[in-house]
Amino acid sequence: MTAPVTLPQRRLGRSGPVVSALGLGAMGMSDFYGTAATRDDAESLATIEAAIDAGVTLVNTGDFYGMGHNERLVGRALAGARRESVTISVKFGALRTPSGGWSGFDGRPAAVKNFAAYSLDRLGVDVIDLYQPARVDPAVPLEETVGAVADLIREGKVRYLGVSEMNAAQLRRAHAVHPVTALEIEYSLATRVLEGELLDTARELGVGVVAYGALSRGLLARPTIADYAAGDFRAHLPRFTGENRARNAATVARLHELAASHGMTGAQLALAWVMSRGDDVVTLFGTTRRERLAENLGAASVTLAPELLATLDAEFGADAIAGTRYDAFGMRMVVQ
Repeated sequence: MTAPVTLPQRRLGRSGPVVSALGLGAMGMSDFYGTAATRDDAESLATIEAAIDAGVTLVNTGDFYGMGHNERLVGRALAGARRESVTISVKFGALRTPSGGWSGFDGRPAAVKNFAAYSLDRLGVDVIDLYQPARVDPAVPLEETVGAVADLIREGKVRYLGVSEMNAAQLRRAHAVHPVTALEIEYSLATRVLEGELLDTARELGVGVVAYGALSRGLLARPTIADYAAGDFRAHLPRFTGENRARNAATVARLHELAASHGMTGAQLALAWVMSRGDDVVTLFGTTRRERLAENLGAASVTLAPELLATLDAEFGADAIAGTRYDAFGMRMVVQ
């Protein structure tokens, strides 16, 4: 068991739940990272349980991660007393094919309520704490999608409205329908699209930030960039391939050099940087094995000196990492 640590607590939005400043993203336990042969449900369950026992109180999942597998896994891990201490965040709406591919997004109100019904069942809970469309459906008025979640809140099936990968104008539209508790968006030393108008808007509206991809899908986690098998979706992402990979290898090595010179790992430095961006930012980390928990949670004990923060800002600006964060298909659905 990973020993309990004192994790800072942060409130999501002006009136949302108070959660640990570091939350666990469970996606990789069911999908995208590695292959089916490398996934281990027993170890994943033990990892979720150990994270909660160590002080993590936010667990993030999605109904399309493993086509429901991830929700069932999280539900098993949270059965019993652990459920009371954890805020469950669920993304919905992405459509999958039987072969595991993508076929779009569905934000129609009837679909939203259908997705919620299945999520409640798979998770084994009576209410979802934070419920959010994973992307904006271009074919459905945003107000209708958000309105369906507001209906679920009034029905007692959802506690708080979240949104994901929305720009500033879309965030304002969503918030006008129902108060948005949190914006989930990729944010890291490698991806800084949040900064500027979008972050200013979130703070103006009192919307908290949940930062996913804080290690840029593992890019920042180790001093060298791993080789990924064809079944791992990182093998096809621009940042991990071709000329971008060669350029990014030097940048990642520099991050780990800085970390080592300050007595921490590169992953801890990358996570601590995201945590340092404000008390309204909650940082997600993803791991599938208990052996990595202590390292990730150790970021909570890191204090970054102003000089180091200045160096990171200077060396890891918006163009420091080469390549987009998704392929061309994925980039059409995210903030750029």
